[in-house]
Amino acid sequence: MKRMSMIFKSKANKAMDRMEDPRQTLDYSYQKQLELLTKVRRGVADVATSRKRIELQVNRLQQESTKLHGQAQQALSMGREDLAREALTRRSGLEQQIADLTQQHAALQAEEEKLTLAAQRLQAQVEAFRTRKETIKATYTAAEAQTRISEAVSGISEELGDVGLAVQRAEDKTAQMQARAGAIDELIASGALDNMTGAKDDITAELDRMASTSDVELELARMKGALTAGQPAPALEAGTAPSTATPAPPVPPTVAASPPPPATPQPQPATPQPPLAPGAGPAGEARPAGEGSQQ
Repeated sequence: MKRMSMIFKSKANKAMDRMEDPRQTLDYSYQKQLELLTKVRRGVADVATSRKRIELQVNRLQQESTKLHGQAQQALSMGREDLAREALTRRSGLEQQIADLTQQHAALQAEEEKLTLAAQRLQAQVEAFRTRKETIKATYTAAEAQTRISEAVSGISEELGDVGLAVQRAEDKTAQMQARAGAIDELIASGALDNMTGAKDDITAELDRMASTSDVELELARMKGALTAGQPAPALEAGTAPSTATPAPPVPPTVAASPPPPATPQPQPATPQPPLAPGAGPAGEARPAGEGSQQ
């Protein structure tokens, strides 16, 4: 039970330390001191009031004593000694009351002076505490602001810590998405994954370009061979892609065997002949290369 009580008290003390604000505590202490100073001043005022009341009562008794003394003298002058004795007896009682009241007045005056001095000292202490309180509050506020600034700069504050964690999570997710995108691009480029968008990678595009260039060169070589042989080059059918096979080297045209010597021509009337196409023989037949130049 003692241990449980100690644990409970320590937890409560820790919770109160977290809840306590030194500035509020100082303000509360200053308020209590002001209340105490007010009570002291009220006590001084009460003592002064009592002293003043005693002074008034002493003055009234002194006036009455003076009156009795005058009455005693008047009665004695009139031969009334008994009346003079009665007046002096009453005056003697008043003098005793005046003496008692004078003692009370002196005590109250001394008490008033003590309370006044105490009130002045307390006033000075309260003013000093007020100055110190304001200084401590300003220092505490500055220290608190400096601590918050330092925590904000270092990123260990509670609010900025959450912001820092959010930024860190965003950076981690961004890095993860970038790595995933790079990995997918590499897999598509290597052919491990099919490209569903229809776009070609750089290697496929380069191979297609080279195949197209090879087809163009092959077709050009075929047309050159056909022209050299005197035959028109066969055109590719519409919609038929050129072959991507490796083009075969053009076959050189076979030189025709030398014809037998012609018979002796008979004279005939000259008939104009149409001009022969380059590389073409009589009747549209192909002639070997170089034969026309020999003729």
